[in-house]
Amino acid sequence: MGQREAEYVGPQLGDAFGGALLACWEQGTTPNEVLQLIERDDGFLDTMAASRYFAGPDDWHALDHWVCDRAQGRVLDIGSGAGRVSLYLQERGLEVTALDVSPSAGDVCRRRGIHRVFTGTVFELAQQQPDGGQRFDAFLLMGNNLGLLGGRHQAPPFLATLASLAAPNAVILGQGMDPYRTSNALHLAYHERNRALGRMGGQIRMRERYRNQASAWFDYLFATVDELRSLLEGTDWSLEHHQPQEDGPGYVVQLRLTGDNRRQRKQAISDSRL
Repeated sequence: MGQREAEYVGPQLGDAFGGALLACWEQGTTPNEVLQLIERDDGFLDTMAASRYFAGPDDWHALDHWVCDRAQGRVLDIGSGAGRVSLYLQERGLEVTALDVSPSAGDVCRRRGIHRVFTGTVFELAQQQPDGGQRFDAFLLMGNNLGLLGGRHQAPPFLATLASLAAPNAVILGQGMDPYRTSNALHLAYHERNRALGRMGGQIRMRERYRNQASAWFDYLFATVDELRSLLEGTDWSLEHHQPQEDGPGYVVQLRLTGDNRRQRKQAISDSRL
């Protein structure tokens, strides 16, 4: 009898994103051989060098500086990764909290000297903030992290939670990308598949991979500015300004808190428990 083929086990559920960041930090933050793998639910795979999360301001795109120049007061850096923006703003004297769901990303932020680090979601942060607790003047969604809006159903509770954590006249400063500026047949087919499923065209179902680990699957949204504007309808946020990327599909926005955020707090925490 021939040798039996080994059963495929697949990746282990774990902190794949943080594992890549930690490996890159321990190897000196610059080696491009530490790769983060992005897996989409149609089987499409993409890779990125983990060193990009450690890039200093001299290597940033102009839109990164556009955002940082407008951050002031108490800042919540959502999806902070290795803390490149948190560290920069902290060194400029701002009071910054680096927030990421990845425990190892939080560990890297602390090792790099960031004073305030929270491991968890914005919903979990809101649950830990009592009435009258710390409020933020600016929320950062850098590195295309407007994608954390997730989709039509995920965006309202996410935005309501930020409103519940906001000081009066607070802003959201975020980066996004128009997903439709592509000629890639695989991406165009994925957009059509999403629409057929009742999802937004640029709503990606993805997970992060590193070595033998994989994160849980989650939704990440690439949307046009007009689609973003539609997601803000009925919320306490309005689009105040947007700046397109000169040489690509990216853009940055400034959203302004326009409603009474006090009424959002109880509802946001309730929604996060659904």
